[in-house]
Formats: sequence, C-alpha cells, structure tokens
Amino acid sequence: MLPHLLFDFGGVIIDIDYDATPAAMRRLSRAGSTIEFSQARQAELFDKLETGHLSPAEFRDGLRAAYDLDATDAELDAAWHAMLLDVPAERLALIGELRAQGHQTALLSNTNELHIAEINQRLAAKYGFKNGIADVLDRVFYSQEVGLRKPGEEIFRHALREMNWRPEDVLFIEDSPQHVATARRLGLQVLHLAPPLTLTTALPEALRVFPREYTPNSR
Repeated sequence: MLPHLLFDFGGVIIDIDYDATPAAMRRLSRAGSTIEFSQARQAELFDKLETGHLSPAEFRDGLRAAYDLDATDAELDAAWHAMLLDVPAERLALIGELRAQGHQTALLSNTNELHIAEINQRLAAKYGFKNGIADVLDRVFYSQEVGLRKPGEEIFRHALREMNWRPEDVLFIEDSPQHVATARRLGLQVLHLAPPLTLTTALPEALRVFPREYTPNSR
C-alpha cells in the first residue's frame, strides 16, 4: 500500500523565518527584552495561545506585560506574523500529485488563531483557496483546535486515531528535531526536512525508499 503522508506546516509547506518574530518584537520593547520564542522552545505564553487557552487579546496583553512592549494590536500582530513567509506553488502541486496517486494526506501543525487567519487570507489572495491549506489535504489538525501540541505524544495519537492510520504506514514530514524524535518514538517513519532539504527535492526520494528512512545520501 502507499504510505500515508502527515505534514508539518511551518518549514515544510510554508517557509518560516523563526528569528524574524523575536527580532520584530524586540524592536517594540522599551527594555529591548529577549523574546522567549524559537524553533526549539518557547515560553508558556506561546504554548497557551497554540493550544487555544488564550484569546488573541489575552495573548497581546501577555506580550505587553512579559516583554515590556509598547505597541498597538496591529503592531503586535505584524510582529507575530513576521515569521510567516511564502507557500511555494510547487509544494502545493506536489501534494496534489501525491493525492491523485492515492496517498492519504493530513497536516499536524502547532499554530494559533492569529496565524491561521493570516495564512488563510494569504492563500485566498494568492491561490483562491476557500478553506486555507485544508483545500489541498484530506484532513488538517491544528494544535489551536485540538488543544494539544507537538512534541507531546497525544496530538500524534489523536491524528492517527482520527485518520485510522497505523504508525508504521505513515511518513511524517517535519523540520523540528524535537517533533521528529516523538514521531520516531511512536513508530512513524520520518523525513526530517533539515536545510538544505525542501519538500519538493526530498519527499519524492523519501517515498521511493519507504519504509526505509531517507537521508540525503540514500540511493
């Protein structure tokens, strides 16, 4: 059977600059505070937003209090969205081709209400999507809606249950090492999309060697 494909969003389908948001927020800080947010770890404030435990208004107020930010809502949102870059058309085309071949597909993303709305707006403007990235996948699992986030095991288990997938039949495509580690522990096959690998260059080869794990030197 064809492997099922479980995609991360940021750094896999959409390009991300993880340093852009802390830099933008630091410029808004009267004290020049260091923002506790990175690809590897983040402060509880960001975790709560990504699991739906804070509203956007509460998140903005939390940012102002934690990092001494002197900014309007619009300025904070712009800084928060600074990390979001482009969704290349060739990646969307590849996912479409793989679905047409019979692969089942799903997204498993740590994200939040503000980013979802921003990305959906961009995808609508650029590609005419009505439902954001869900238009090109079979299912979408957002941490904001599930109430869980990676690298915790339970959000992976939730997605597998909902899709009725066995771990050994799944290829998980992810850029963050801590999330890769959880997936491997649960028995999923993994394509760790570390630079300079990209979805369009690495995924076809990973599928060719599945169920072995792909490395750039695989032949």
